[in-house]
Amino acid sequence: MKNKESIDVIRHSCAHVLAAAIQSLYPQARFGVGPVIENGFYYDIEIPGSAISQADLPTIEKAMKSLIKKGVKFEQVEISLQEAIDFFAQNDQPYKVELLKELQNRGTTRLEDSAEPYRADQPVSLYKTGTFTDLCRGPHVSSTKEITPFKLTNVAGAYWRGDEKNPMLTRIYGVCFSNKDELAEHLRLLEEAKRRDHRKIGKELDLFFFDDLVGKGLPIWLPNGQVMKTEIEKLAEEFEYRYGYDRITTPHLAKKELYEASGHIPYYQDDMYPPMEMDDGTYYLKAMNCPHHHLVYNSKPRSYRDLPIRLAEYGTVYRNELSGTLAGLLRVRMLSMNDAHIYCRKDQIQDELKKVIELNLEYFKLFGLQKYWFRFSKWSAGHTEKYVNEPANWEYTQQVMKEILDDLGVNYIEVEDEAAFYGPKIDVQFKSVIGREETMSTIQLDFAAKTRFDLKYTDNKGDDNNEVYVIHRAPLSTHERFMAFLIEHYAGNFPVWLSPIQISLLPVGSDHHDYVAAMAAEFKTAGLRTRPDYSNETIGNKIRKTSSLKIPYTLVIGDKEINSDKLQVRLRGEKELLEITKADFITRVKEEIEHRKS
Repeated sequence: MKNKESIDVIRHSCAHVLAAAIQSLYPQARFGVGPVIENGFYYDIEIPGSAISQADLPTIEKAMKSLIKKGVKFEQVEISLQEAIDFFAQNDQPYKVELLKELQNRGTTRLEDSAEPYRADQPVSLYKTGTFTDLCRGPHVSSTKEITPFKLTNVAGAYWRGDEKNPMLTRIYGVCFSNKDELAEHLRLLEEAKRRDHRKIGKELDLFFFDDLVGKGLPIWLPNGQVMKTEIEKLAEEFEYRYGYDRITTPHLAKKELYEASGHIPYYQDDMYPPMEMDDGTYYLKAMNCPHHHLVYNSKPRSYRDLPIRLAEYGTVYRNELSGTLAGLLRVRMLSMNDAHIYCRKDQIQDELKKVIELNLEYFKLFGLQKYWFRFSKWSAGHTEKYVNEPANWEYTQQVMKEILDDLGVNYIEVEDEAAFYGPKIDVQFKSVIGREETMSTIQLDFAAKTRFDLKYTDNKGDDNNEVYVIHRAPLSTHERFMAFLIEHYAGNFPVWLSPIQISLLPVGSDHHDYVAAMAAEFKTAGLRTRPDYSNETIGNKIRKTSSLKIPYTLVIGDKEINSDKLQVRLRGEKELLEITKADFITRVKEEIEHRKS
């Protein structure tokens, strides 16, 4: 099987084999849904009175392989809707019954693992795999012998149909590939992902932590993590200054009326924290910076000569994410966003969008990021409930964005029905070093704000002109997501300019403490982040500790080093020592920092 369609059929079939194996091992099992996902599949299962853990996966795999070896047929059966409801009710499958009754009540529905809607006046498709029967439209392979190499990977919890009010089911994930080599490579990437996991490295390097007393999804940045946060913000501030941005700060909350004016209520209200009733009105925690920035634009009259106006803020926002969806720094409830809004005339849109993309590309080059492409998201005329209903503006702004992407010659894809509610957008997608696709930067072209906030300027004839377009952009995403990406990208081996600790000084004994203290003070005066280790440990233990902290430079200081005009410098990841004078060493490190060498 070579193409995606055929491997997805195999993966879908593998999900059924997983369910059949579960049924053979746990006859009381109740089944949710088992769709195909990237690289594999999963199945959501409830087992009354039992719990499946990671330790059970080998046993389940063995049962699956037994079914595959037998060459069990996949057989399709079509019955009436009521017969299907009765069948699954008799077999104690309440989740299948719920899906079918929804279909019965609505006349049509889109079931969890189906791209096409089901209709109540059509036969219901079931597939039998041995003694296991599933609600499924197919297609499947003809027999289990056609299933290619697979592996069950992990167990997680998942609310039925993604709703926290529903029961928590057990979700078993698996991967499946066309051949053993592809499977082996994917499993290697999974192991690499574990090694690079930002949560693991973040704990080892004392970068951040979460505490339930504060709340899930609310990271606390430790001194080392704050150093990195500061360096990234400093980078953004320098680049934005060169690109003509002005930096501002806005409050963490605002009145309900602001978000009604912006349109976030009702379009975005479910993602915002609940309202707070105060003595002077109803307030919300800020979920986005843009409405505040619109008020800054409107804080005084603007002339056509003033535009474009570029307002930047590393603004903290809050999103009401379900606790079950939170994932380290990748999905949090508090986000520090590398945000900016550009207010421009219609004739300036193309130039400004190009500059935004060029800024993105400059960042990517600095960090050595190469595997990325652009995702151009457009509106859908058939879903006006999701979008501002201004077809002419949609067509115009989408055409402008497409022309710019074409002119720049960047790699991009177009997707329908995924725009922001106020305009088309471009997301930058990355394939990380562990093979995971990430959405990083975003660029959005907003044509609704000018009406909602009465944005205008005085044109060259002295008249008010409300053709003010707003470009929303966040090239470095949120600090949280970008940090997670960088931690995994570098596996914690950050370039010198970004490393929380750049130099580790290790005195051999207590007689060398004073000399190390003086050297640390000299390095700090030169702007180098230095960590002396005065602990009462052997020098070998100190070196191993420094290595585990992934510090770029390590200097061991004993009698020999004190009496020499040369330093013996250990470079992270290298066996050979660097012999260099102290002055040259300071110059070397400062140059790496100044030029932000990767």
